[in-house]
Amino acid sequence: MDVEKKKTKFKLPPINLRVLLSVVFLLFGVLPIFVYGGIVSRTNFTSRVDARKIELQTKCLMLSTKLTRGNFLKNSDNREVIRSEIDTVADIYNGRIVIIDKSYTTIEDTFNLATGKINISPEIIGTFNGNNTNIYNKTKSYILQTMPIYENIDNQNIDGVLMFIASTENLVSVAEGVGNTERFLYITLTAIVFVLSVIIGGRLLRPLINLRDDISSIGYGKLDQKIEHNEYQLTKSISENINTTLAKLQDADKSRDEFVANVSHELKTPITSIRVLADSLMSMENVPNEMYAEFMQDISDEIDREAKIIDDLLSLVKLDKSANTLVTEQVDINQLIKQILKRLRPIAQKRDIEMTFETIRDVSADVDETKLSLAINNLIENAIKYNKDGGFVKVSIDADHKFFYIKVKDSGDGIAPEYRDLIFERFYRIDKARSRQTGGTGLGLAITRNVVHLHDGIIKVSGKEGEGTTFTVRIPLNHVKRRDKK
Repeated sequence: MDVEKKKTKFKLPPINLRVLLSVVFLLFGVLPIFVYGGIVSRTNFTSRVDARKIELQTKCLMLSTKLTRGNFLKNSDNREVIRSEIDTVADIYNGRIVIIDKSYTTIEDTFNLATGKINISPEIIGTFNGNNTNIYNKTKSYILQTMPIYENIDNQNIDGVLMFIASTENLVSVAEGVGNTERFLYITLTAIVFVLSVIIGGRLLRPLINLRDDISSIGYGKLDQKIEHNEYQLTKSISENINTTLAKLQDADKSRDEFVANVSHELKTPITSIRVLADSLMSMENVPNEMYAEFMQDISDEIDREAKIIDDLLSLVKLDKSANTLVTEQVDINQLIKQILKRLRPIAQKRDIEMTFETIRDVSADVDETKLSLAINNLIENAIKYNKDGGFVKVSIDADHKFFYIKVKDSGDGIAPEYRDLIFERFYRIDKARSRQTGGTGLGLAITRNVVHLHDGIIKVSGKEGEGTTFTVRIPLNHVKRRDKK
């Protein structure tokens, strides 16, 4: 046996809308500030470093010029004055100044660590080749600036190199201080935005919460209330849709109560008549056989009427339950109508009613023969029952490329316009006394309309009061099967 494995899909738990709104407000309120603040901080620090690099480049150029003019590399007598200035500049920038001659020997070092040593670093070699260095080492927080020292002002031959290594720790410290201040501001701003987002989110959701509470009250049976929440377009639309649904539910509830009352009344009336007839027989002594037979015939008629009501009610119940279970097949509609007319003709002949059938074209359609036969039978039978003696019933059939049409016309009293929509309601009768005399249950047209609607068709009634009635049925030739709702 094959066992089908159902794939279980992971479903996220319901999201709290208030929390979601708070998070969205928080993100859109704080995230741009964080991003902008970070960009500004980095840009500000970079600008400070660039300014320091330019400043060091200027200082190195000035020192290099003084060293060239003072012939610092060749004349050791003038070194003390310039050395003092070099130390001062190095102290100001918390850095180290190193002077190398053209033999790559360090002749001056403000840190006194490399004096007399050879320095062949790439920056020094590059400077002797005419490429000055001006770089920032982010990892070790320093700026390296090199500047050539010429033999004299007029001669541009490079005689040595001035290398200035300046610390940027003070810039980093300032940046960290600014960063700490910014972080404090961010935390404060985040807290403010969070509180505001919770408050604003709550106020924005208040109409939806009130709408939810009103909808919840409907579940306790308060169908008579009217929901009005017009704060937002969404809540207004939902309120209108709910009010429309409530109106339909109220109508359905009212219709159900009326239907139950009508069923009770209709079923009780024959039973009451039977009870009266039976009590009458039991109260009388020496009842003649003729009267006894007459009373029993009346009782039999009431029982038949009760059975007819029950059968029609069962038909309605079956139609309601089988909305998606039409057993359709290709049926000759002309032949179907002929069989119904043949079955009802004896009833018409008793009242001298002429029955005619007009076939404009042969029609074959995809229908449920049993249900459609019941609907057409009800229409023609009503045309006979509510007709005048010596009148007529005309039945016609026609079709086009999509639908077929059945018309049932009688010569009865007609139906006033205000009653034409009501006659399809269950147990509705225009003339209740006359309907009961003719044996009607008030369910025939309701059954007919249900059958026509099951076939995706429509039924209309027309005519003038006093000049008869015409029922027109339109049904598709090809029935499209509905998908069962899962």
